This record gives sequence, C-alpha cells and structure tokens, in this order.
Amino acid sequence: MTSDSAPLSTPAPASSAPPASPPSPGSSPAPPRRPARRRLSALLPDPAPWRSSRDFRLMWCAGVVTVFGSSLSFVALPLQLKMLTGSTLAVGALGAVELVPMIVFGLYGGALADSFDRRRLVLWTEAALGLVAVLLLLNCLLPHPMVWPLYAAAAATSALTGLQRPALDAIVPRIVPHDQLAAAAALNALRWQIGTIAGPALAGGLLAFAGLRWAYAVDAATFAVSLLLARKLAPQPASHDAEKPSLRAIAEGARYAWSRKELLGTYAIDVLAMLFAFPLAIFPFLADDLDAPWALGLMYAALPAGSFLVSLTSGWTSRIHRQGRAIVLAAAGWGLAVAAAGLLPHVWLVLLLLTAAGACDMISGIFRSAMWNQTIPDELRGRLAGIELLSYSAGPQLGQVRIGGMAALTSVRASVAWGGLLCFAGVGLLALGLPKLMAYDARTDEHARRMRERRTAAAGTQDASGPPGGDGTHRGDEAHGGDETHRDNKAGN
Repeated sequence: MTSDSAPLSTPAPASSAPPASPPSPGSSPAPPRRPARRRLSALLPDPAPWRSSRDFRLMWCAGVVTVFGSSLSFVALPLQLKMLTGSTLAVGALGAVELVPMIVFGLYGGALADSFDRRRLVLWTEAALGLVAVLLLLNCLLPHPMVWPLYAAAAATSALTGLQRPALDAIVPRIVPHDQLAAAAALNALRWQIGTIAGPALAGGLLAFAGLRWAYAVDAATFAVSLLLARKLAPQPASHDAEKPSLRAIAEGARYAWSRKELLGTYAIDVLAMLFAFPLAIFPFLADDLDAPWALGLMYAALPAGSFLVSLTSGWTSRIHRQGRAIVLAAAGWGLAVAAAGLLPHVWLVLLLLTAAGACDMISGIFRSAMWNQTIPDELRGRLAGIELLSYSAGPQLGQVRIGGMAALTSVRASVAWGGLLCFAGVGLLALGLPKLMAYDARTDEHARRMRERRTAAAGTQDASGPPGGDGTHRGDEAHGGDETHRDNKAGN
C-alpha cells in the first residue's frame, strides 16, 4: 500500500463513551476493551471505497449476484462433460479450448478498453455472455445433449471475458481514490468470494436434486440482473487522444510491461502457480477417488472459502508495503497446500488444505491487484489489464490440461500432488531470478509515487473547477490521465 493511504477504521472518539465510575472497594477493575476493539476493527475490510464511490457500490452489488450464477455453471459444465464422456482428458481439454480465445481477445480487449467507452464495452459483452448461458440451458434440455456445444460455449465465454475484463479492471482506478485502491481490491475479492462460496455449495445440492438445467437457468437469470446494474454506471469515455486498437497499441502495452520487471514477476508467479497447481478440473474425479462424491460441491467451495477468510480479515493487508515479497510467499504456500491435498487420503483434511490454498491465493491476488492499480498509468491501464487477464487466466486453462493429462497417465491424486510440488519449486526459482519483485516497496517505488502525485494534482484541478458530478467518482483530467481487480466473467467482477 502507499504511505498516504486512508486509515483502516476510525475509532470512536473518547467523548462517545460515558465516564468510567471508580471501582468499588474490593472489586477488580474491568479489563480495558478499547484496544481489543481496535485490533478487531483493524482486521476488518476497509469500507472507504464503498462509501466514497457510487459506481464502486454498483459494481460490487452486481458482482455479488452474478458471481453466484457463474459459479453454478462453473461446477455444472465439467460435471456434464464427465457425465457425457467419462474422460479426465475430455474435462481437462476445456482449458485448451479456452486458452486461445483468452489470449487473442484478452489482448485486443485491453486495447479496446483504452480506446472506447469502457462502460459501453461492458454492456455489450455482458449481453453476449448472457446469451451463451441461455444456449447452454437449451443444449441441456435436449433429449440427448451434445458435447461440442459445451466446448463452443467455453470458448465463447473465454473470448467475451477477454473483451470485457480489461474494461472492468480499468474502470476501478477511475472511480476509487488512489489511496483506497488496496482496500478496493480486498472488497472486490470479498464480493467475489460471497458468490463463489454460496454458488458451488448450492450447486452440489441443486445438481443432485434438480439437475443441470437449473444451474444453467439460474446463471442466465443473474446475467440479466448484472446487465441492469451495469446500465447505471457512469460513462467511462476514452481520452480524446487515445490510440485506436491495433497491434501497435498492444505492442506498446507489452513494451511497458517488459520494462517493469516487478510487474513481469507478478504475471510469471501467477501463471506458474496455476499451471502446476490448479486442481479444479480434476475435482469430480478426486471426489470419487476419496469415496466422497457428496463432497464435490464442498471441494469447489473450499478454495473460495479460504479466500473469503482472508478478505474478511483483510485490514492487515493495507499495512504491508513489501507486496512483491508477500506475493512470492503466498504462491509458495498455495503450492504446498495443493501438494498435501493430493497426498492425504481423508476428505476432510483435503477440504481443509484446499481452504488453506484458497487463502494463499487470495493474499497473492490482493497484493498483485494493489501493485497494478497503484503504479500503471490510466492511458495504458486497459492494455495492461489485458496482459493481467492472461496471467491469471491462461495459467488455469493450461493447468486444466496439465492436471487432466497427467491424471490420465498416472493417477488423480499423483497429478494433484506433483503439481503442487512443482509449483513450490518453480516459485522459489522465480524469486531468485526476479530481485526487483522481491525488493518492491509501495512507499518508495518511483511508479507508485508518480501515480500518487498525478492523482493528487488531478484532484486539486477538479476541486478548483467544481464538483465531479455528485456520484463520488473522479472525472476529467484524472479519468483520462491518471493511473485496476480469479477467474469470473460478469459485470462488477
């Protein structure tokens, strides 16, 4: 975090409490409560972005509803493939199908986000994603559902997410003050986990008792809700001198990323961690291997549950300045937890370790998001968000292929365990080879300092010219010349 960030909480003034009466003779004085209360409030998420920005509130509320729907399909799609094919390789191939659209459209979506109104881009892609959910429902309603539409829907969703996500990420630094970006990352993570814990947990029962069709139907309905909320966002136009989307514009963003070795480190760490230790595609088979098919929904919910625990106590994250070092330690913890989950034969221990892995993943995600949003200029934010999308999405897609193929050659649990160990070793090697990532300090980094100065200057200019429009957001020079968010695809995510 930056050194000028807002306090995590505002303690109640001393005058708000009645004066303490002197203890009666022979009685023990009451233990002081205020320090304990302060410690508790320091752990809770900082609500400052929610209070200061109307658009942030809209995006947050949209995400709570719609991540829930996406999580239902996230469980239903691989389960339906398992039911139709019975093949670990077929389920793992989902990652291969999603990878190329994510790479191509993620990079192009980043260029679009820097060239067009970001709100309008979100609305069009949101409507298209809702249509894909409807097509999945229609295929499921057929007497004999087909396999190829599942792969086609996965590819289309990946492409549309690649177009949409950079715009969503690039909106956040415009609508949230610079000193609240770390808090915004934690709140966005909390919102995501609320949906991804409730969604998979409900999916297990819904799929068992009502069938796949209801999971797809609820997902389609939540897209309608998110579209209505996204329409209320303020316009987010591009700069008047923004470069049109082109290979040259994409290359400019890539050159900037290459010049920032600490940014490259955040991308490389996440890709490696997900490539070797992303276990979700294998969960239907892991549940069977542990003789616990009833635990499938809990397995999908365990990772976001761990993330939720971190987000719910994320107040401490705003006091961490060596964010690069925290990313490395969290990624190493992710690998070790996944490796242990593959080695142990007891389902409840596996669920506990998956929860710990989710906690490590969220710690890494919060600090990666804070580094990106506090240091990248707004005129490049969309293109860099496209690169970031690849870093946290390409890894899981490749990871699905890796874990499915390795499970077919060895066994389900061996594939999980070896992947976690390879992740741990790879993170260690990257830490040794990327000293700038390990040395990053948000208080002294030149890029973070420059962004603070630009936001401060823009805010001063806006104060002199009048209010920003009554919605708690920043427009004008700051929006166009100033300097943000594992794996979801709806508005507000």
